[in-house]
Amino acid sequence: MAPPAAESAHERHSPLIIAEIGTGHGGDLGRARELIAAASAAGADCAKFQWVIADEILHPATGSVRLPGGSVDLYQRFRSLEQPAPFYAQLKQLCADAGISFLCTPFGPASAAGLADMGVERFKIASPELNHLPLLRQVANFGKPMILSTGVSTLADIERALSVCATVEVTLLHCITAYPAREEEYNLAVIPHMAALFGVPVGISDHSMDPILVPAVATALGAAAVEKHITLSRSDPGLDDPIALTPDDFAEMVRTVRDASQNDSSSRSGVEWAVDRYGENRVTAVMGSGKKSLAPGEAANYGRSNRSIRAVRDIAAGAVIEAPDVAVLRSEHNLEPGLPPWVLETVVGSRTTRAVADGAGIAWSDLIRRA
Repeated sequence: MAPPAAESAHERHSPLIIAEIGTGHGGDLGRARELIAAASAAGADCAKFQWVIADEILHPATGSVRLPGGSVDLYQRFRSLEQPAPFYAQLKQLCADAGISFLCTPFGPASAAGLADMGVERFKIASPELNHLPLLRQVANFGKPMILSTGVSTLADIERALSVCATVEVTLLHCITAYPAREEEYNLAVIPHMAALFGVPVGISDHSMDPILVPAVATALGAAAVEKHITLSRSDPGLDDPIALTPDDFAEMVRTVRDASQNDSSSRSGVEWAVDRYGENRVTAVMGSGKKSLAPGEAANYGRSNRSIRAVRDIAAGAVIEAPDVAVLRSEHNLEPGLPPWVLETVVGSRTTRAVADGAGIAWSDLIRRA
């Protein structure tokens, strides 16, 4: 069972392994130190965090959203996770002390600028922000390498994002934006196809529950990076802790990925190893068709978990829309999406046909003409 366009043993290289801590530290530097130490001891190359500013992500009217740990008022939860810039500088120093790279996801202009001011080596963009072209343009202008997750996206979305980031080194991460993601929806055979189509390295961001299957097969198919959540315990209160790997499981994942990427031509490929461990039917299912499409588990989120243009104050009928009147935000399931981010320059400066309420997605029918 040969993978399509899989690398030969002599061409394999060890992928960048990213331990996703996110906001699992809960704002506690002591806990962050423990998580960073666990990621380093498990063999990760870098620890990844999220610089959360609620108003850069959601509107306050977003309401309750179902997450792995249950339903939460997501805007209020994000507000509770906000930390000042010195906190992230301390996280970066803790990573340096532990001998592990620091990686962080910005969600808007303030968090992106904060990371640039810290002198980070690279930027990570989450799947819902892949269509946030103003953010991508800002980050690309910093001139640092970028890692773009591609969950809940189409080929056109990826192409559009890459066109904005053409001046910097980019790695894509194939991803299924569901928590947890079903392993049989992962369609790992798309990794070499995307690498060939876009001419950039492609890795995997894995939200499935098994510690090994998706990372091992992805590595055998040439994944340039493997990202997976890490936690001290799945019963911890972090947003992603219920789907994260414990340190022991993360270490097992790292050992398996490193073995699958050995240059020794006599070593067995990760696909063969996975077939022995999981059975051919399960491995065939996780490899999928190789055609990039929205997975069933994320299709309902398309246009909602990613970004659109939304009013952030009441706008009167006949008013000219000004930049502070709107923002590029996620909609989630309680708010209707607005126009895509790439028409923001058209929206700003247009006159409204009717009153637009604070929190509403901006539609073409709300606009009459450029002022």
